[in-house]
This record gives sequence, C-alpha cells and structure tokens, in this order.
Amino acid sequence: MADHFADLCSAAQRLRFATPRIAAWGRYLATVFENGGRLLACGNGGSAAEAQHLTGELVGRFRRERRPLSAIALHADTSALTAIGNDYDEAELFARQVRAHGRPGDVLVCLSTSGTSQNVVAAAKTAHEMGVTTWAFTGPAPNPLAALCDDAVAVDAPSVATVQELHLALVHALCEALDDALGVPA
Repeated sequence: MADHFADLCSAAQRLRFATPRIAAWGRYLATVFENGGRLLACGNGGSAAEAQHLTGELVGRFRRERRPLSAIALHADTSALTAIGNDYDEAELFARQVRAHGRPGDVLVCLSTSGTSQNVVAAAKTAHEMGVTTWAFTGPAPNPLAALCDDAVAVDAPSVATVQELHLALVHALCEALDDALGVPA
C-alpha cells in the first residue's frame, strides 16, 4: 500500500506539466459549448467509468452552479452498445456512435490506460474524419491513441490503478478549467 501511494504521488508530480494544456482545453471546450456543440467521451472498464464521470459533471455540475452542458458517455447506452456489438465488429462500438452523435466542431475525449484499445482508437479515427476534435487521457506514451488524437495527456505511472486515479484528477481539472472559462462565479 505504501508503494502505491508513493507511485501515485510521484506520478501526480510529473503531471504538473499538463496544467497549461488542461486550461487550454477548458477554454476551447467553453467555446464549443457556447457555439452549441457537445462533448462525447469513451473508454473501457475503469476508463468508461471516468468517461461517464466527466459527462455527469458536465450535464450536472462540478463545483459551481451553471447551465447543463451537452455531454454523452458513449458506453452508457447499453441497448445501442449491445446492438452494435452484436451486429458489427467490437472495434465499431464507439466509432458508430461517434458517427451518430458527433458533429464538426464537437469534442471527443478518449480515455485508455494502455492507449491501445481498438474501439477507442477507432472512435478517434472516425472523429478525425468527421471534423470532431479529439483529446486523450492515456497511460504512458508513446501509444497509438496519444499519437492519433489532436492532443493528449499521457500519465507516466507504473500501474493501471495509478493511471486511472490520475485520470480522475485530470477529469476534475478539466471541469474546473471549463467552469473558469465559462465565467461561472465561484
């Protein structure tokens, strides 16, 4: 347990470089929402939970009261997900939903601890084809997802658990940056 906390603290310190990037994402996302756009998010397993956490904070609120923002966790529609999984290849799970819900100017946030999840990478490729901005939270770089997306924060940590824990911190940082950019009063 002590080693886990030490790894978490060390990896969090290495993430300080991401502060300006997350602030820029918040400003960009504020413009997307002000222009009627939306955020899509995807991931598998624990990363799906983080994607849904992000969309929940946007549709609900983070710390401050503000209007609801359009955000969809692509794994959360189980009927669509299981139908796509049944009728198409597993790699299409999120890409097909990006085609359905994404519009040019929207943002897709991809979460993957490995950065190699085929269905998340396929969603990012589809988003690019459609003019949807792609951002990724991944584990250590280099990895295919980080290389493919418009921008990425790769968490340099030795375990999946630590990567996921820091993805949650990054999700919260993005929510805070977005609220700041929207001018939501404290």
